[in-house]
Amino acid sequence: MHILVLSDIHSNLTALEKVLSVAGTYDAVWCLGDIVGYGPDPNECIALVRKLPNLVCIRGNHDAAVIGEVDQHTFNNEASLAISWTKRELDADGQEFLLKLPETAVRENVTLVHGSPRNPVWDYVMDYMTALRMFQFFDTQICMLGHTHVPAYWVENETESKNNFVLDFQKKNIQGRVIMNPGSVGQPRDHDPRASFAIFDNENFTWELRRVEYDIPSVQDRIKKAGLPWRHAMRLHEGW
Repeated sequence: MHILVLSDIHSNLTALEKVLSVAGTYDAVWCLGDIVGYGPDPNECIALVRKLPNLVCIRGNHDAAVIGEVDQHTFNNEASLAISWTKRELDADGQEFLLKLPETAVRENVTLVHGSPRNPVWDYVMDYMTALRMFQFFDTQICMLGHTHVPAYWVENETESKNNFVLDFQKKNIQGRVIMNPGSVGQPRDHDPRASFAIFDNENFTWELRRVEYDIPSVQDRIKKAGLPWRHAMRLHEGW
């Protein structure tokens, strides 16, 4: 079965639509959280995600803040402003969808979280030493996570994984216990502005990271018209 793995869409409908248009054939979709936040299209992104086939979706920290599950004042000022805007814009269907999202999901040999298996909503797994400590907090062979907006692939006890941020975008044959991050659809932060996602084949046991360009100026224009912080528009061009 081919599974489309998405994370950190962040209310960027243009990026999400582009990813779905180039992803090819897939049997299911796993979304690792933060459908909303930062961007101008929260209701549209939720409506599109919830229609995806065989969807498994978990809650991210921005999703949680928008529905009042976490204090938005723990975010930086610009992120908090975007959360306040999203709260005002979110329709009843979108709110209901976010309220029902779990913080963790397990599918066969895969644990799905947003931040980390230790703290599913808030933890950042940014480097191999942090990843190494996280293997004790899940029992499956694979853990998929997002939150950092940076693609990554770490193998337990493999020293070559220490700085594995920049991947070769080729299919990887999964061996051993691994932690994998598909990067961000709607706001990449690895200095590559292209939307990032992955295809997981749970029969042939492969992981393929993919990138695609999308119409960034149109998103920036909607951010400006919405009155959202302009910094959230600027960073889309450079992927930071």
